Amino acid sequence: MSPVLTAPVVSTQWLADHVGADDMVVVDASVLALRDDEGTLTGRYVGGHDQYLAHGHVPGAVFADLIVDLSDDRGALPFTRPSTERFAAAAGALGIDNDVTVVVYDSGAGHWASRLWWLFRAAGHDDVAVLEGGFSTWLAEGRPVGVGQVEPTPARFVAHERPELWVDKAFVERVVAGDEQAALICASPRSEFDGLTGRRPRLGHIPGSVSVPADELVGDDRRIDRPARLREAFAPVLDAERIVLYCGAGISAATDALALTLLGVRNVSLYDGSLNEWAADAEAPLLTAA
Repeated sequence: MSPVLTAPVVSTQWLADHVGADDMVVVDASVLALRDDEGTLTGRYVGGHDQYLAHGHVPGAVFADLIVDLSDDRGALPFTRPSTERFAAAAGALGIDNDVTVVVYDSGAGHWASRLWWLFRAAGHDDVAVLEGGFSTWLAEGRPVGVGQVEPTPARFVAHERPELWVDKAFVERVVAGDEQAALICASPRSEFDGLTGRRPRLGHIPGSVSVPADELVGDDRRIDRPARLREAFAPVLDAERIVLYCGAGISAATDALALTLLGVRNVSLYDGSLNEWAADAEAPLLTAA
């Protein structure tokens, strides 16, 4: 029998108690940010498979490549969601069918793990959770580490798409125009929200947005904040008819989605194109702090 999930997150102790359980698949979804020779971030990313092999992983964990296998590799924008068929094939290749419990983690702040968690939910699979603190906390606590490649036994995953978990640019345009009722939340860092930093040619945030940076929802221990703190962060939008999340590329926004789900909020959608798509349109309005 699959381990029973009672929340969209699990503790390291919970996972340690269930490692090796039948009908559970643990997934390492780490992604690495590339730096230049001077150590400056380049804005490019690669899957963390080499790290998974070199530094180990949670025992039995399989590796999922969010850059190659679990994004639309033919899309005009990076990291956008794969087709239903592509996602189902990738999930099955990881040994995941519709009856297993899935626990996902990464080696960073949890944004990539949250992204994969959201993809599973959007494909109709609710028996999925994010590991609090990720692999860094697992290591810091002296938990056992597996080494080498874990080869999954292929399975058949049938996706049951939930289109209401996504919105497109046209929907956001209607929100900005007042023709749709929804609260917009930007999960990007505050400096990007204010238009002070960023790599896109046009900086700032979508008009009417509330700033709830994903990084500020995660503590120094890389665990998501307490419910009281989350309610405070999301207070301006908790009564909204619908909540639409975005960031730069639809990754950090998934951490905001995880936090809202922890609070029991269900009327949440993610704008997959996010600012990468919005800012590329010279006619799409952006606001800054200036």
